[in-house]
Amino acid sequence: MSGHSKWATIKRKKGAKDAQRGKIFTRLAKEITIAARDGGGDQETNARLRTAVSNAKAQNMPNDNMDRAIKRGTGDVEGVVYEEKLFAGYYGGVAILVGAVTDNNNRTTADVRHVFNKFNGKMVDPGSAAIYFEHKGMITLDATVADEDTVMEVVIDAGAEDVATEDGVVEVSTPREAFHAVVKALEEAGLVTLSAELSHVPTNTVHITGNDASGLVKLMTALDDLDDTAFIAANYDIDDEEMAALQDELG
Repeated sequence: MSGHSKWATIKRKKGAKDAQRGKIFTRLAKEITIAARDGGGDQETNARLRTAVSNAKAQNMPNDNMDRAIKRGTGDVEGVVYEEKLFAGYYGGVAILVGAVTDNNNRTTADVRHVFNKFNGKMVDPGSAAIYFEHKGMITLDATVADEDTVMEVVIDAGAEDVATEDGVVEVSTPREAFHAVVKALEEAGLVTLSAELSHVPTNTVHITGNDASGLVKLMTALDDLDDTAFIAANYDIDDEEMAALQDELG
């Protein structure tokens, strides 16, 4: 399993805890606000907004929350002004990207730097780490609701690259330019997604074990716990058995 898939598994397992803290709703609302700000409040013409709302619905976000987030983006109601930022760093030989949505760049930069320093990582210019990733669409569905063959029939003609099943989840990968078309094809087929996002997927991976593996996962978890974090990507590979043990350790 790739580093991207392994981190996605950790995120799904820690998602319930995030939801209890309300953090997941905050992240979803920020994405909706930015999508509405950049492309308008009409989901029919704003594919990014349509996907953001779909992700929010998958997490049972209340409609009122989604409506307020859209109105903040379109300027119909007052609210904070968000900007998207990309940070990067290394842990050993592993490149890490951290996407953030923030209303205070100085605060967020300091928070990210503090976590990298605390867990023996090193912040770098984003360009020096981003070269090890490509921008792809990643879509997940519950395998008990839609099996791999059913999903494959829907998404291949829409431009998907690959469909695979892991831990009860069907994962669909797409080129960046086909992402919204694939999401729309799934919607029109009545297949409900668990998540749909444009992700930074590693083009190669660095195999790590032992304390290095444990340290990296702890660093990524701490980065993910920051209030302004929107996504994390890293080009690592950890053996499945060791990753399972680390997941148990993290709870």
